[in-house]
Amino acid sequence: MPVVKIEEGKNYAYCTCGHSETTPFCDGSHAEKGGGRPLRFKGESSGDVALCGCGKSSNKPYCDGSHNN
Repeated sequence: MPVVKIEEGKNYAYCTCGHSETTPFCDGSHAEKGGGRPLRFKGESSGDVALCGCGKSSNKPYCDGSHNN
């Protein structure tokens, strides 16, 4: 689970294809290599947040602890 700093109101693109070199954020690799399109979200508040790194969260892009199950 990567912990990253986000800013309230800023738009982000969470990588779902697994090819990005800037994970957990999208770098556009899906366009060339295939895979899922990014999940776009807006920062709800400023600060550190845990983003899903395992792909199992039911609250993507945020980690919900599913990797522990």
